[in-house]
Amino acid sequence: MNRYLLPLSVLGTVAGGAVLLRDYVAGGACPSKATIHGKTVIVTGANTGIGKQTALELAKRGGNVILACRDMEKCEAAAKEIRGETLNHRVNARHLDLASLRSVREFATKILAEEEQVHVLVNNAAVMRCPHWTTEDGFEMQFGVNYLGHFLLTNLLLDKLKASAPSRIINLSSLAHVAGHIDFDDLNWEKRKYDTKAAYCQSKLAIVLFTKELSRRLQGTGVTVNALHPGVARTELGRHTGLHSSAFSSFMLGPIFWLLVKSPQLAAQPSTYLAVAEELEGVSGKYFDGLKEKAPAPEAEDEEVARRLWAESAHLVGLEMSHGSSVKGQPLPK
Repeated sequence: MNRYLLPLSVLGTVAGGAVLLRDYVAGGACPSKATIHGKTVIVTGANTGIGKQTALELAKRGGNVILACRDMEKCEAAAKEIRGETLNHRVNARHLDLASLRSVREFATKILAEEEQVHVLVNNAAVMRCPHWTTEDGFEMQFGVNYLGHFLLTNLLLDKLKASAPSRIINLSSLAHVAGHIDFDDLNWEKRKYDTKAAYCQSKLAIVLFTKELSRRLQGTGVTVNALHPGVARTELGRHTGLHSSAFSSFMLGPIFWLLVKSPQLAAQPSTYLAVAEELEGVSGKYFDGLKEKAPAPEAEDEEVARRLWAESAHLVGLEMSHGSSVKGQPLPK
């Protein structure tokens, strides 16, 4: 029996070391123990993946959590599961289709009417590397869902967020934003050959630019906004990438994915951190890679590009600019 002890010990050490390395690469758990009892939180795309885990984490901390999702059957099931696991009965499902500006407006109208306050908005929902689909309003799907839908939603909820201050907006971007470029001549890929990867990168760059410009406009209001890269996670988001379409790729990439790809639970830690951490009170306009603040891509810090994108976006979604930093929702032109 003793002859097996050394090999088993070595194997255990190697396995333990691999797990520690994986956790280090993945970024670890949210270091803040802060609770959010009595605070209202909205998480988009919360029926699965990072969004669901973020909603779960914030429900554990006592929040009044609203899951905002397109698929209500999955959303109701996720809300029920979170209520059961956390014993927090203030977890509810609401319909929100970010591929429809009409749906975004309807959701915002209900929130404004039904919720006394909104303290945290987590713009989490996304599509990734999908075919050349368009939204209900004719926008390229990734730009429309990942960015424009959240741009409109956030602006429609701004007055409520200001009235609830201190409050926070968390925008999920991606490391992919560094490869992005805002093509103002063809934001919706109507002139160029569609590149699903480039379209995704553009949408994620737009989120960081939106974060920077919104932060500038919110100075002195008590509302902060930050963007983050949650890390690469094992979620349904990657269903169009084809990474596991063959046994060969799964076999060859398996060990690398095990090391570098986070579980949804770990990938939700940065969103949770930005939503609750007391040390981040007042921190705004920043980009976080996991739990650490980092400089984004140079184009993401271009103030002129950020202002132009804001103006273009307001026009596209039918927001009429008013004096100062606020915006007013208007119906889209016929």
